Parts: sequence; structure tokens; C-alpha cells
Amino acid sequence: MGWQGVNPSTDFRGCGFISLENLLFFASTYPVSFRRLLFKEGGQRAAWEYPFAVAGINVAFMLIQMLDLRSEKPKNLAGLNFIKLLGDETAFDVLFCTAFELMDAQWLAMQASYMEFNEVLKVTRTQLERELALEDVHRIIDLPAYNLLYK
Repeated sequence: MGWQGVNPSTDFRGCGFISLENLLFFASTYPVSFRRLLFKEGGQRAAWEYPFAVAGINVAFMLIQMLDLRSEKPKNLAGLNFIKLLGDETAFDVLFCTAFELMDAQWLAMQASYMEFNEVLKVTRTQLERELALEDVHRIIDLPAYNLLYK
């Protein structure tokens, strides 16, 4: 599944239990997208791909930072816009799935390999920030990147 070592629990240190919950939600809610990313199906793939599970943990961590969720109240535009979308209790999980799929699309578009993972994550974050700032986004499913997901 793409862990860094023999003990997967060590990979969760940076983000905690929420990233595991995000991966489980992704697998159960969008199984087609989940399997496609897990098995690296579609597109011209690099010889040295990103490890799936660790990438998911990094996506969750990136979202927590981007949305300023460790603060009492977000102080940035992405976080403030995300708060408006919280009418749905699965908003963060769906955003995680959307972000993971977007990250993979950016990976393919950039023809990236393992060493460029952080750059791909930065590009993904920038795109999500842009999409969260769109005036016609009232739910996560209104984000243009949401259309990348398959159930």
C-alpha cells in the first residue's frame, strides 16, 4: 500500500489518526478512484512512483496546514472559505479525496517522479486554494477538481 517501513504506525506521526480515517473514507466512498490511485492505473507513470499511503498522509497534512485547522479560527482565505462549506459533516473527507485525485492529476501532468513529490504537493495546494476562492463554490462537490473523482 505504500508505507515507508515495516511498521505503518510510524508513518502516521506527522498527521495522526485523521489521515487513516481519510484513507478509509476514500476507499469506501470512491472505490474506483481509490483503486486507480492505489494501483497507479492510468496515465504515463514514472519508474519511481510516490508511495500511496504516505502520499495520502501528506495530502491530509497539507490540507490541515492550508486550511489552518490547528488554529482556533482560520486566519487565511482558504480556511475561512472552507468553514463556509462545513454544512456537510464529510466536507473534510471529500476534500481529502478531491485533493488526492488532484495531486495525482498534477503528478501526471508534471511527469513527476518520487523526488518531485513536494513540488507536486505545492502545485496541488495552490490549485485547491484557487478553487476554494471561487464565488460559485458552496459545497466541496462544486470544486472543479471534484469532477476528477469516480465512485
